[in-house]
Amino acid sequence: MNTKEYISSGIIESYILGFASPEEAGILECVMKNNAEVKAAFEEAQKTLEDLATVQAVKPPDDLKSKIWNKIQQEQTIESNLSGMTTDINEVRNKPDRKIRKINSWKIITAAASLLLLFSLAANVFWINIQSKNEQQIAELQTQKKSQNLVMKDLEQRLDISSNPNMIKIVLAGVEKHPESKAIVYWDKTSKDVYLSANSLPKTKDGTQYQLWAIVDGKPVSAGLYSENKDSKIALSNIPNAQAFAITLEKEGGSAVPTMENMFVIGNI
Repeated sequence: MNTKEYISSGIIESYILGFASPEEAGILECVMKNNAEVKAAFEEAQKTLEDLATVQAVKPPDDLKSKIWNKIQQEQTIESNLSGMTTDINEVRNKPDRKIRKINSWKIITAAASLLLLFSLAANVFWINIQSKNEQQIAELQTQKKSQNLVMKDLEQRLDISSNPNMIKIVLAGVEKHPESKAIVYWDKTSKDVYLSANSLPKTKDGTQYQLWAIVDGKPVSAGLYSENKDSKIALSNIPNAQAFAITLEKEGGSAVPTMENMFVIGNI
């Protein structure tokens, strides 16, 4: 488990809320001494929980204190009537009893309120973690779906081009300087549109771009600039007639005439 996984496991929040086991607490304390990132995450979580407690703190009703005090007085009056003890001594003894009961009652109320707040904080932290993980998983699934849809769309476009019976497939083989290079030109006999699959050519460097040339009556005619997003799915140009096709590496934006020493592949129709 790496540092980020350890932080997102919820052990820090459990430790702050007092739910961590002694073993988990010991490990966390040891990790915090040696890992600044975990210590920073602990301090941030501690501050977050403190802020959350402040925001969600519930103020008791204004009349709660008086109601509790009245109830205590009623109980004491009943007990006094039953016992029949009305001496000054009993009156003196009852005064500290009332103070003790009053103090004990407020201790119980305070403890109950603290316990309720603790459970509220724990529940909030739990659901916040669950919601965060669910949102992250949903976002990842949506991203994967979009990526898969793009891949499927790309494959469908390529398949439509390669399986079209009107397409003439011209294989361009590598020249002597680049024997491993290869490309394929798809030339639509009907529309005369030219498509290029050049994913077997070396990756270009910054500031350079492959350019397709059609050899028409012995002269090179630019047939368009190649880029990966156009590969075998977008027509580079429209060439009514040609005897061959070739590809050269030119400066980005293309050239008016081919740089012959930078020719990579060529193929006859």
